[in-house]
Amino acid sequence: MEKIYEGKAKEVYSTENNSEYIIKYKDTATAGNGEKRADIFGKGELNLAITTAIFKMLEENGVKTHYVETMDNRQMKVKKVEIMPLEVIVRNISAGSFAKRYGVDEGIVFEVPTFELSYKNDDLGDPLMVEDHAIALGIITKEEYDYLKRETLKINDLLKDFFGKINLKLVDFKIEYGKDGNGNILLADEISPDTCRLWDKDTNQKYDKDIFRRDLGDLIEGYKEVLNRING
Repeated sequence: MEKIYEGKAKEVYSTENNSEYIIKYKDTATAGNGEKRADIFGKGELNLAITTAIFKMLEENGVKTHYVETMDNRQMKVKKVEIMPLEVIVRNISAGSFAKRYGVDEGIVFEVPTFELSYKNDDLGDPLMVEDHAIALGIITKEEYDYLKRETLKINDLLKDFFGKINLKLVDFKIEYGKDGNGNILLADEISPDTCRLWDKDTNQKYDKDIFRRDLGDLIEGYKEVLNRING
């Protein structure tokens, strides 16, 4: 295998199959666009196990993803896609940057979820991007925007139900999409406590990367609790 990309939390390798990649999950935790960073043993394994369970659930419910198979406790085989330079964000409850940006308390439950795009560019701080700007820059077409919004809100409904059954609130989440060689848009990257805010329904205890961002305790124990609940 040849490493073709390394990000904050994952490495991507080519394979003998030109239509597939292998993604290796790392133990690195970052926050604040990489300003805060630490290696936390076991984090990669937990994120891979949680992402595997979620991608399988989404595939069973008709969501097209890049997932092929989980090879071991660190590596996932996926369909080769070109990642779109957009972070797609859904918020069900006010928290994090939303609460800070608008000067509101965390914990406001929205009547309908918000749908946001941000331009995936670390140098620019991943700025928010409105639909017209994404289309004007040629990142997506109007039809692709409509598809992303429709598919992402469907994913939100599925995730809310999935986590609700294990007594967790899905506060918000960030996902990414990619295009395969035929131009099909597939859900890519990962869905884990690194990319979702998850609060206990009864206590509002946090079981996500805010544990690391805000120094709230043991990140690994929080992620283990999510996986244990998923596994019943």
